[in-house]
Amino acid sequence: YLNMPDEMNPFLGYRAIRLCLDEKEMFKIQLRALLRASAYGNILIMYPMISSVVEVRKANAILNEVKEELDAKGVKYDKNIKVGVMIEIPSAAVTADIIAKEVDFFSIGTNDLCQYTLAVDRMNEKIKDYYKPFNLAILRLIKNVIDASHKEGIFTAMCGEMAGDPLTTVILLGLGLNEFSMSASSIPTIKNIIRNVSKKKAQEFAKVVMEMSTPDEIEEASRKFLNEITGD
Repeated sequence: YLNMPDEMNPFLGYRAIRLCLDEKEMFKIQLRALLRASAYGNILIMYPMISSVVEVRKANAILNEVKEELDAKGVKYDKNIKVGVMIEIPSAAVTADIIAKEVDFFSIGTNDLCQYTLAVDRMNEKIKDYYKPFNLAILRLIKNVIDASHKEGIFTAMCGEMAGDPLTTVILLGLGLNEFSMSASSIPTIKNIIRNVSKKKAQEFAKVVMEMSTPDEIEEASRKFLNEITGD
């Protein structure tokens, strides 16, 4: 019923926040539902596929409209509900310092961030070896996002494969990541790593890694460090 167009490359196309901003009434219904639910539990609102602060401001303006409508009807909702963005597009990661002034939190979507930054379709068998989360470009973007969030006093979470990868855990801790989101099966392993490394050691290791040049160097160093702290 939305008359979605056929697209040659839907991953770069008409979806997520782009669709929401065009389909304002649909977006308002979704926001209204989230706000009403927030009266009964801890709800966060996160805008997906943000590429610039312009989209954040447009989305927040619509959110404020919905809040005013609920206020006029006397409908209860969490007046302090937190609003954040998914950082999965390189342009958002680069301008995180600007976006951080407009939101309450970031969540880094590493699967798409890697895919968009490295111009690699991770489902394509022919080029899957180019999909390397240990690429320094990815780590620098992640660091930029985390640094920007901390400067504004907001937190950064992470979802995607990197968040549950034991080889990236210490690096991410060292860069200052606040929250990890992963499958339940990954939790015991990641928890064990976090328990076995101090904040200072993680920061020192991350600093060393950020001076390296290639994904293979970084991965090998991570593997060696992980073996040292876990004894595996």
